[in-house]
Amino acid sequence: MLHIMCRAKIHGATVTEANLKYIGSITIDGALLEAAGILPYEQVQIVNLNNGTRVATYVIEGRRNSGTICMNGPAARWAEVGDHIHIIVYSPVERDEAKSWKPIFLFVDEKNRITSRKE
Repeated sequence: MLHIMCRAKIHGATVTEANLKYIGSITIDGALLEAAGILPYEQVQIVNLNNGTRVATYVIEGRRNSGTICMNGPAARWAEVGDHIHIIVYSPVERDEAKSWKPIFLFVDEKNRITSRKE
């Protein structure tokens, strides 16, 4: 049996841009993606702490160390610049592995710089 487990979370990121004209997705600083183990084009769920809603989309890699968190396409109407969000990735895991599963939690400051990483 497979269990859907949280694999990684970028906790408390700040939305820096919103681009309604883009075809869709979220652009995330490449250094954050690497530290969290999230791949470009991977599906993510995003929780908006300002309005209490969730949205699912895919990731586009942004310029490394830029602090970029840009909501693109329709998601640009869902979050405003300055909103705080959590970005979560889930993965299917076999039951035996799930019992001792440890996700990556990446904590960032108001400029989306890494403050700590926990596994």
